[in-house]
Amino acid sequence: MAEDEAVESFEVRAIAVERLTFFADAVVAIAITLLALDLPVPAGATNAELLRSAGEYRDEYIAFLISFLVVGAHWGGHHRVFRYVTALGGHLNRLTMYWLLMLVITPFATRVLTGDGAFQARFIFYAAVQSIAALALLLMVRDVRRHHLVRDDTPPTVLPEATLRSAVLAAAFLVSMPVSFVSKAAAYACWIVVPFVFGVRRRLIRRRSAR
Repeated sequence: MAEDEAVESFEVRAIAVERLTFFADAVVAIAITLLALDLPVPAGATNAELLRSAGEYRDEYIAFLISFLVVGAHWGGHHRVFRYVTALGGHLNRLTMYWLLMLVITPFATRVLTGDGAFQARFIFYAAVQSIAALALLLMVRDVRRHHLVRDDTPPTVLPEATLRSAVLAAAFLVSMPVSFVSKAAAYACWIVVPFVFGVRRRLIRRRSAR
């Protein structure tokens, strides 16, 4: 009897995790769809006019690609962790809602980023949204580790890797905020350079450990 209750309790917890994961996946899909729906459509009666019109919207298209990759990175981190989670605990439900809120705001933040004037305010708003999303995921991973909410067969590198990825992503956006007051190009470069530097450093450490 006790064994049956334990099995039933495990199944209930597993279903709760599955429902939360499906909900998160659906919201992320909607956020990405909204990104595409906001893309301006080039106009022109000739090929030259169409290409010229598309060139005028290049900032919007680049911002879409950036946001698509960023949302994909957020979702990838969430997916890598929650595929091993067996129960909800700590503040996972609440943190997931905060995380999803930032992803839903991303299409709006993308439009703000590509607006005219007040670059620093627009840039910092976008970077803040992504920083909060990364920090929310970082806190989720912390709760998963603290409350031992993953399967016993979870690879030992999953949670440390997720922690590092989320921390680096948050750092890239946080560092870019003050840099935006110095240089627009350098501020955008932070989103690439910071993860790249951490990636190179991690590979060097792994090589030294292997030796």
